[in-house]
Amino acid sequence: MAAWLSSELARRAARRIAGELRRRGPGPWFPSSSTVPVLGPTAGYHRGFCSVRRFAGDTAAATATAEDSDNEFAAGELQQVVDFPGGKLSFVGEMNFVPESQRERIKCYRVLDDDGGIIYSSRFQEVSKELALKMYSSMVTLQIMDTIFYEAQRQGRISFYLTSNGEEAINIASAAALSADDIVLPQYREPGVLLWRGFTLQEFANQLFGNKMDYGKGRQMPIHYGSNRLNYFTVSSPIATQLPQAVGAAYSLKMDKKDACAITYFGDGGTSEGDFHAALNFAAVTEAPVIFFCRNNGWAISTPTTEQFRSDGIVTRGQAYGIRSIRVDGNDTLAVYSAVHAAREMAITEGRPILIEAMTYRVGHHSTSDDSTKYRLADEIEHWRTARDPVSRYRKWVQGNSWWCDAEETELRNSVRQEILQAIQVAERIPKHGLAELFTDVYDQVPSNLREQQRSLLDTINKHPSDYPTDVPV
Repeated sequence: MAAWLSSELARRAARRIAGELRRRGPGPWFPSSSTVPVLGPTAGYHRGFCSVRRFAGDTAAATATAEDSDNEFAAGELQQVVDFPGGKLSFVGEMNFVPESQRERIKCYRVLDDDGGIIYSSRFQEVSKELALKMYSSMVTLQIMDTIFYEAQRQGRISFYLTSNGEEAINIASAAALSADDIVLPQYREPGVLLWRGFTLQEFANQLFGNKMDYGKGRQMPIHYGSNRLNYFTVSSPIATQLPQAVGAAYSLKMDKKDACAITYFGDGGTSEGDFHAALNFAAVTEAPVIFFCRNNGWAISTPTTEQFRSDGIVTRGQAYGIRSIRVDGNDTLAVYSAVHAAREMAITEGRPILIEAMTYRVGHHSTSDDSTKYRLADEIEHWRTARDPVSRYRKWVQGNSWWCDAEETELRNSVRQEILQAIQVAERIPKHGLAELFTDVYDQVPSNLREQQRSLLDTINKHPSDYPTDVPV
């Protein structure tokens, strides 16, 4: 009731001001104490839910806007500013709805053209020859690793696999721009980040085969990598759950005054989850040093982005939550590196979250359980695999600097291929964890219900031994 009364007094005051302007005619004007009522318990109190501030202005302009005596608000130089909870707001007399989208799409930051040449006047973070070559060799390694492990799944040697084909630049360039102290919360298409940090090809193979050297003790399905040593949280199958967790991790870094940030990766499909929106708002309010890295590759398994949302991609959503954002060409290695490098600097020094939308294309199937030719054209896939390949594009730039040659390319690819094949052979020979490991590492003392489940499982295996693998110790 009090709020309504204050608001009503403000409206009446505006009407009286407009009437006085018309009576006085042209000339300098300032509100008098008789014109503006006091809206608080004392004359000196001017702040509250409906405190009103008025500005002196040109009488002619104010008089012209006061022609309609029924208009509650004097426009132009006569402004009303109300201090609502959350900030001050000025008013307009016209009813304008915010449009559903901007007239033009937000532009995409790019450094390299399709032929690997530097775009004129582009600004980017310089990279040394040593760093550039390490980035390129890592991209090639990731590409070959995906090809061989995918074939291993098709041969029945592992149960599942998922590639990063077409997204090698996102993986390696973003990882190269980070510090080893930065915390990574991945989705599942970022093994290149772990590769860059020092996860060996043998460690990848051990996880895929679930042997005794697997840090997850064979409990996770393949490609669910993780490493405490490398600050890389274990991959989790549920979509977008890592986003609010990343904000919490980033906030802890802020509280401890660490010179580090958290980064979390997710696909365009992940932005359709509630966790995405909760995480962005959480990060903005707490001013957590976290980088939200969205891989907008066009497809959430078989659902295209056109059926996921009507907004201009993902980048516009950052502004809605008060987060600084950028759209970048995800197939441009230098653009991704520069964007993440700048985002990390802002996140740490300014204490703020950053949203990056990397535009790319998922060249491979969603996983070995998917056949993407059922929902998209083979010619489209082939175009992105060849004409828009980020590895080939970056190689042209490296070779253009006379840092690389065909002989080195052949040697690198042969060496990586042999190392991966050797890692697979070793991983296959390492024994599996015992069945009892299914029931450990959760409780200090195993509860009775889990002991009962273990006994039941052993009884079932004894009754049907041919239905269970012989290489898993019982």
